[in-house]
Amino acid sequence: MFAEAAQAPQVVHEQLRANAALITQLAAQLRAQPPRAVVTCARGSSDHAATFARYLIETRLGVLTSSAAPSVSSVYDAPPDLAGTVMLAISQSGASPDLLAVVRRARDAGARIVALVNAPGSPLAKLAHDLLPLHAAPERSVAATKSFIASLSAIVQLVAAWSADAALTAALAQSPQLLRSAWELDWSAALPQLQDANNLYVIGRGVGLGIAQEAALKVTEACGLHAEAVSAAELRHGPMALVRAGFPMLLFAQHDESHAGVVELADELVGQGARVLLAGASVAHTTELPTTAAHPVIEPLLHAQSFYRMANALAVARGRDPDQPPHLKKITETL
Repeated sequence: MFAEAAQAPQVVHEQLRANAALITQLAAQLRAQPPRAVVTCARGSSDHAATFARYLIETRLGVLTSSAAPSVSSVYDAPPDLAGTVMLAISQSGASPDLLAVVRRARDAGARIVALVNAPGSPLAKLAHDLLPLHAAPERSVAATKSFIASLSAIVQLVAAWSADAALTAALAQSPQLLRSAWELDWSAALPQLQDANNLYVIGRGVGLGIAQEAALKVTEACGLHAEAVSAAELRHGPMALVRAGFPMLLFAQHDESHAGVVELADELVGQGARVLLAGASVAHTTELPTTAAHPVIEPLLHAQSFYRMANALAVARGRDPDQPPHLKKITETL
């Protein structure tokens, strides 16, 4: 896990170069024939990347974006009406039967299939109208790290080109070096806060919510610590009832319109006695985790990269093997 996460900067560098022509062509076609909606299809870490994609597409392009429920196709055999839509299918292996069932149905129903996949010879890749390889190379650890970062960067590259956002394109070009810097940041202050914890809330908002989802999954699978991701906007709608003195909370705050709300929430949680770990902001009486400043769309990628190094160390500190979580395997073939 450690070695593969450390490769993310080089993966992104190679991906941006290798996919540039594909992205330019696809973006031009999407501008010429805008879809009526985008539908994402993914599981696990890839679905967290899809959450990131939803916020980015809707805020930058104004195109309605929703997540497909794979069981609608794989279990209920219900045909969707997806004419005039784009389906963004995200997968490491491109082999899960339920994901493939959704994509086949969507293609038959008129959707344009854009696949972000790390296995260019996979069944998913063969179903796609447009293939955007992740170029993350083989990933042996059960925990996805560099392939998740690669999914995020591919999404940013596509949206930046589709929206003709020169500033975002320029920021993305700097992301490999920024990821290297993020990897070197010291998040060891989180270890004593989480080493003996039993539960954890991970909080994010907007484009940062997918990172919170990913962090909660990694803490659960790699570290054996029960964690749940909650939107900063949703915490007060029920989950806050569990917060008590010493309850650990990990908050991610990127510098966009959501930043002030996350900072306000962090301060409120400190007042309730929670043990608050905060990345991307400064609030008194929290454990501040250092971050690398960047374009607010790029910051979530950097937060994930810094988090991965800490999660690997936390797993070891808790006596776990981060590469071989119990009861899990690398390719999950959900039916």
